Amino acid sequence: MKRIIAPALLGIALSVPAVAGAAAQTAAKPVDPALVDKFLASTFGKAPAEWQARIQPDETLQACNKFRNDVPSAEAEKITAREMARVVYPADGKLLGDWKQGRKIANDGRGNQFSDPPTIASGGNCYACHQMEASELSYGTLGPSLTNYGKDRKFDPEEIKRTWARVYDSQSQVACSNMPRFGANKVLTEAQIRDIIAFLFDPESSINK
Repeated sequence: MKRIIAPALLGIALSVPAVAGAAAQTAAKPVDPALVDKFLASTFGKAPAEWQARIQPDETLQACNKFRNDVPSAEAEKITAREMARVVYPADGKLLGDWKQGRKIANDGRGNQFSDPPTIASGGNCYACHQMEASELSYGTLGPSLTNYGKDRKFDPEEIKRTWARVYDSQSQVACSNMPRFGANKVLTEAQIRDIIAFLFDPESSINK
């Protein structure tokens, strides 16, 4: 199966440290933030008007940029509290959907790309950062392995609720997380997040086998 990794504009504004960090690996001297801003303006600054809002860092990303993702504990507490207030749980209280659909969403990197039709549903692109099933041969390593995710947490309802918050808005759990804020930034729908959570926690899910 051919996989297409979505760009960094997956429903979140670009983080200057993320760009600067990549450049720092190839340069001996520190990266000038002004040069990074100039680069972003010369590239993503030419994006269509409807994309411009995604390029502008919100209050949380401004703080992460200011401290280069190494925020003081007091600032981290402000971020997690602010982002936790954005988390919305399903009104009916049901957090688990169809794990088979969740598997498809987790392995789908389409959506929110300039080349995608505006009507296409976004995928989670989870494989770009995580190993999911133990049988996978190709996966990203930026995030931790998700193999046996629900089993390792004993399918605990509190862990399910905490994971919902993490998927909905990762910064509600970890300040300056690299993970997209899937629900808060409307990358995934509530139904899609239910399916993702089921993929992680359903005992019958291939992740937990």
